[in-house]
Amino acid sequence: MLMRYIKCQLLVLLFGGIIGPIFLAVGLAGVPVVGTMFLWLGLAITVIDVVVAVVWARVGAKSAAMSQMLEAHGVLALARVVGITETGTRVNNQPLVKLNLQIEGPGLTPFTAQDSVLASLTRMPMITSRTLVALVDPTTSEFQIDWNRSALVSGVMPAQFTLSEDNRTYDLSGKVGPLMEIMHILKANGVPMTGAIDIRSNPVVRQQVMDVVRRTAAQQPAPAPPGYPASPPGYATPPPAPPSFVNAPEPSTSQRLQELETLRATGAISDDEYAAKRQQIIADL
Repeated sequence: MLMRYIKCQLLVLLFGGIIGPIFLAVGLAGVPVVGTMFLWLGLAITVIDVVVAVVWARVGAKSAAMSQMLEAHGVLALARVVGITETGTRVNNQPLVKLNLQIEGPGLTPFTAQDSVLASLTRMPMITSRTLVALVDPTTSEFQIDWNRSALVSGVMPAQFTLSEDNRTYDLSGKVGPLMEIMHILKANGVPMTGAIDIRSNPVVRQQVMDVVRRTAAQQPAPAPPGYPASPPGYATPPPAPPSFVNAPEPSTSQRLQELETLRATGAISDDEYAAKRQQIIADL
């Protein structure tokens, strides 16, 4: 807790809070005319700095404790995004949005909830995919969105499994059901979801994961071998449809948002135009 407080205090000082101690030092130095004013002003700002750092550290400690408890005892659940609302607030130039969620998982009674999250560039594709992963306390229904696991089920992060026995790498990116099953296996065996996961030292877990991967691969249609005709002999392949606006695929919401961010970053549109267009894109969801 002490180290967390020190870190928070340094960040407060870095983002402008250093003015308080400076004013306090000037006041204590007894500089004529402004000394008394600077003394009280510096004292007030310094007290505010300390209070902000203490509150920030306590909130961070509580959040960290909640995350550890949910990782140890919580239930992995799917959180379906059924609504996205702009709050009009930005934190570090990132919009804060309110998500309406439908949460369901093994042993849980499905429930609805709301959560306010920062819609950063890395999170927006997950949010617009409308499928997130949450850790839920089965007793109180308190929950936290797990962005690492959400990146896997939404397809933002590739989920590839290399099996030396098969001499093959399987790609399960974005396959919600199998990935949730694998994540339940890993969580039940205390395997953390951080970066590349190596389960070769745990043969039981590895076998369970391999079974899921192979079963999923077996359910997928096999690609035609090279040189094998896609249509039976004697049947003419219909010509491709001519390109047109009707057949042109619409860009996804995440692509439209990323293009909008690029336009603003390059100065092609103003902040007002950016805000109006972004609100329009989210309203179309």
